[in-house]
Amino acid sequence: MPFDKDQALAMCRRFSGNTLMETLGIEYTDAGEGYLEATMPVTPRVHQPMGLLHGGASVALAESVGSAASIMYINPAEEERGIEISASHLQSKRDGFVTGRASLIHKGRSLHLWEIKITDEEGKLVSLCKLTNMVLPKKKDNNGRSI
Repeated sequence: MPFDKDQALAMCRRFSGNTLMETLGIEYTDAGEGYLEATMPVTPRVHQPMGLLHGGASVALAESVGSAASIMYINPAEEERGIEISASHLQSKRDGFVTGRASLIHKGRSLHLWEIKITDEEGKLVSLCKLTNMVLPKKKDNNGRSI
């Protein structure tokens, strides 16, 4: 079945309500075979005390976009869990927007590996992250329904 960008973005947006993604203003903006993008505003809400983009907010963007990207590749009977993330923060940012682009490095049956590049409006690399997700069967309740 061909990749449906609109369906993928709608799914990502649907999962974001009442979550950290909504709190941080993360919005999914583009998707395609092997990648997903999301933006995040850089405002005092995501600053550290020195008025710069907090490294933890960058990691939250990276994990959000990388985890949502894995969901695009699993079936409804599966779920994913982030099991490892690493980040190198290369440039500071005070305002504007950053974009996280998750690119698929490896898609196995039980593990997905993503590289997430976080860039500013000019395309300068702010952070470089790597995320490993585990694919698991959904847990079932006593009636066989997914929980």
